[in-house]
Amino acid sequence: MGETPHYEDQYLALMRRIWTEGTLQRDRTGVGTKALFGAQMRFSLADDAVPLLTTKRVFWKTAAREMLWFLTGDTNIRPLLQQKVRIWTDWPLDRYRRETGDEISQEDFEARIVESGEFADLWGDLGPVYGAQWVNWPRYVPVGEGLYHRADKGIDQVSLLVESLKNNPGSRRHIIEGWNVAELERMALPPCHKTYQFHVADGVLSCILFQRSCDLGLGFAFNAFSAALLTRMLAAICGYGAGELIWQGGDVHLYLNHAELVEEQLSRVPAGAPKLKLLRIPDSIFDFDIEDFEVLDYAPQAHISAPVAV
Repeated sequence: MGETPHYEDQYLALMRRIWTEGTLQRDRTGVGTKALFGAQMRFSLADDAVPLLTTKRVFWKTAAREMLWFLTGDTNIRPLLQQKVRIWTDWPLDRYRRETGDEISQEDFEARIVESGEFADLWGDLGPVYGAQWVNWPRYVPVGEGLYHRADKGIDQVSLLVESLKNNPGSRRHIIEGWNVAELERMALPPCHKTYQFHVADGVLSCILFQRSCDLGLGFAFNAFSAALLTRMLAAICGYGAGELIWQGGDVHLYLNHAELVEEQLSRVPAGAPKLKLLRIPDSIFDFDIEDFEVLDYAPQAHISAPVAV
């Protein structure tokens, strides 16, 4: 009998397929990609399993801090930078350089964001990205005939989801949606991981994440861990076990300038079975803290760096 497949084998197989068979695409960034349309991977979350890539190091605490930031509804990079999370700096920095002509270094820009709330308000906001839509989707109320005013408080999809999972587990409407068509142009980057749908069966919670666009070389590792973490958090809050993360991608691509990353990763063999432990379960989904999470038995191979296309 052959060895049991490693959960990461499907990821490497998809990477190899895109790299060898993908269609060359001109993309928004100008870098160019190899891409295919439509892909799926399935990962078990049972027994604390977590789909962390082992063929390169994934900085899971950075992904966890980002997820906790999404849940606050904040859209300014200042709280992230205060935690030394730099994954969202590229977009505000690019805008600052374009609009001011100041070729400031990333380090100096980040330092100014951290030091000055006023500077952060002016240059650190990303527009109504993920968290804004998740917990404060705009809601409009009538103020006269044919006239509407934006309400101070929007729709909190996350709280509604928790209530729905607890009180109506058989629903087919357990969804968090980030694709607010009316506000896309105001976002630094329209949501890539746009739709999360949850499903309860026999006391077990599973999640489908749909990504309209997936950078398989860089972004996927974060996206998969974050979706698994969110599913585990929701399961804990709602009193369910964790089942499966089903990941679906629309445009799944590898950037042409990531050749070294791709070739190196495809030469590696995945190994190990990391576990994600929740050390504390708070009363609310919004009250988790980074110290509540622990990853065990994670012994990845060396980190592979690659440039981000903005």
